[in-house]
Amino acid sequence: MPEKAQHLSVGPGIDFWPGYFSSAEQRTLLDEIMSRVAHAPFYTPTMPKSGTPFSVAMTNFGTLGWMSDKGGYRYQAQHPVTGEPWPDIPPVLLDAWNILTGYGAPPEACLVNLYAAGAKMGLHRDADEPVRDAPVLSVSLGDTAQFRIGGPARKDPTKNFPLASGDVLSFGGPARMAYHGVTRVLSGTSQLIEDGGRINLTLRRVTRP
Repeated sequence: MPEKAQHLSVGPGIDFWPGYFSSAEQRTLLDEIMSRVAHAPFYTPTMPKSGTPFSVAMTNFGTLGWMSDKGGYRYQAQHPVTGEPWPDIPPVLLDAWNILTGYGAPPEACLVNLYAAGAKMGLHRDADEPVRDAPVLSVSLGDTAQFRIGGPARKDPTKNFPLASGDVLSFGGPARMAYHGVTRVLSGTSQLIEDGGRINLTLRRVTRP
């Protein structure tokens, strides 16, 4: 990370470190991600009940992975296509978790979302984890996203700000159950990913330590 990573408080419980990962660190992290994706390929999740496909592709790292399909939202230990355990979480992400969250246990899940041109993520809450005292840590790579976050009720006012490649965001405490999403991805704002797009990595603690 940069020698003096800037820290910004975006709101109660919302912490932001723009440019936390340097350009060289981003390239190294992307290599680590893609080496794991070779064993746990991206797939298209679907909405519960309706079976409507997400606009993002998805995979996971860690002992648990977040899933969405006709059976509902849940965590499971195996990739839904290969049936194999998820790959381990890259050590640099575990280091960032330890440094930035101060939480006394490691994350168990790293959700990896791939946003191609036109992909977005509607307002939602990360509500499938029994543990709510651990924050969610989000790492952005590739094209800049317009991120939107509000409060614990869907009708609460929201704020928007860009998340660029190398940025890290954390939301916990009073913001742990905040509605949030991605309204759009700005194509061509980064050259990190060869075919363009954005990769977002979301680290979560699922079970109680």
